[in-house]
Amino acid sequence: MSGCTFDIKLKPKAKRDSVKLSAQNTLEVAVTSAPIENKANDHLIRLLADTLRVPKSSIQIIRGGHSKNKAVSIDAMDCDEVIGKLSIK
Repeated sequence: MSGCTFDIKLKPKAKRDSVKLSAQNTLEVAVTSAPIENKANDHLIRLLADTLRVPKSSIQIIRGGHSKNKAVSIDAMDCDEVIGKLSIK
């Protein structure tokens, strides 16, 4: 498997968790955690791992660790698999 990289727009302190794929293949992710002490980033990784059914260790934030705009690498799947799983929701 080759892996995949996605741009993410993160919304911390949301009312509920959600993951959706925009028309530009950007993931729009809302998490209930606050962006304090890396809690929102940790929550993002857990949510993506649960949603995509992959191990947390296969997901890394590669850009934007302290920003709402991030890039995430998913090693366990290729991009078509990720898009397919997110399009079903």
